[in-house]
Amino acid sequence: MTRLAAHREFHNISRIGWLRAAILGANDGIVSTASLIVGVAAANVAQSSILVSGVAGLVAGAMSMAAGEYVSVTSQSDTEKADLARERKELETAPLDELNELINIYVERGLTPSLATQVAHQLMEKDAIGAHARDELGISEVTTARPVQAAWTSALSFSLGAIFPIIVVLIAPAPFLVWGVAAGSLAFLAVLGAIGARAGGANIWVATIRVAFWGAAAMAITAGIGALFGKVV
Repeated sequence: MTRLAAHREFHNISRIGWLRAAILGANDGIVSTASLIVGVAAANVAQSSILVSGVAGLVAGAMSMAAGEYVSVTSQSDTEKADLARERKELETAPLDELNELINIYVERGLTPSLATQVAHQLMEKDAIGAHARDELGISEVTTARPVQAAWTSALSFSLGAIFPIIVVLIAPAPFLVWGVAAGSLAFLAVLGAIGARAGGANIWVATIRVAFWGAAAMAITAGIGALFGKVV
């Protein structure tokens, strides 16, 4: 076995497709459901109504996340497919121009013109559309759009995140429900931030503080609106 073959690397960028959707879904599940619960609870309604609101928020949010992710990522996928179709047509009608495009790209990256020409020739002989997708369009196997994966990942992670505030509603005494949901959700958000940072190779403390801060801000604003609405009604 050669030294090159024995050296294997794993980069966190390979997780970006599902990690972004998972973290977004779980974070939104905790924040939106907890904010909804806190806002309704601050309006002084029955605990059963608060629970129904939380469950309704979970179902509606999960469906919304799935639909939204699918539609948005499908738009990205359609754009990628359109660009690749255009590249295939240009490779058929103007192969020399496409070759020169690759050569110029490699020269700008630091290769000498002669080496850039050699590299461009070899890559186009092996996989012309792959070379242009990667080096001209920035489309790779790792970052390519996957609508179905993004949709179910977001829906599942949203549901998992939303379950935690609902569990707190079931176990917290009515007088402490608002504070219990708020404190529990902040703890869940902190754990989520740490997990996401760990999976993505980022700074754990920075991610944890960022997620917890914005979650606290969302719940505080919603609680204020709920309390005001409760007084008016």
